[in-house]
Amino acid sequence: MTSSKKTGALVQSLFLQHLVPLRGFLLALSGDNQRVDDLVQETFLTALEKAGEFEEGTDFRAWIFTIGRYKLLSALRDAGRDPLVFDPDVVEQLADAAPDFAVNDHRMPHLRACLDQLAPKARQAMALHYQHGHLPREVAPRMGWTVNAVRVALSRARALLRRCIEKRMAMEGGRH
Repeated sequence: MTSSKKTGALVQSLFLQHLVPLRGFLLALSGDNQRVDDLVQETFLTALEKAGEFEEGTDFRAWIFTIGRYKLLSALRDAGRDPLVFDPDVVEQLADAAPDFAVNDHRMPHLRACLDQLAPKARQAMALHYQHGHLPREVAPRMGWTVNAVRVALSRARALLRRCIEKRMAMEGGRH
């Protein structure tokens, strides 16, 4: 396998490993499911084009999040007067902090353990909303709930997760 093919295969593999966090990152910044799907595809294509620039052993997540951020900013500029969830300057500020948060956040192992403690329906609602990017109005019919019930369940689940994570971190001695 040639070096460029090997690097391209590595980038593809790493992209798949970081797809869910990238999608969540872009969804949080854009607030638009349809836009996110396009942004993820554009980010992937750009990553493949720039695969030769990626240095194996460096922080892939930060690299791919940066590409995604620029794709989002470009889309916001191109949209002109489209209603935006955030002003492009706000997107820049949020995006600057997001890769470091995602990469260095020591709460993640606790989050996984705490998610297992949620009731099955709450865990399902969280997965539909946060992993799959469905809005509460899209989650409601899948769960057989009202939109308000979904919002309440998500709010309660977030509060339970926050308390669980804080408790687990305190028991661990507060290491961050």
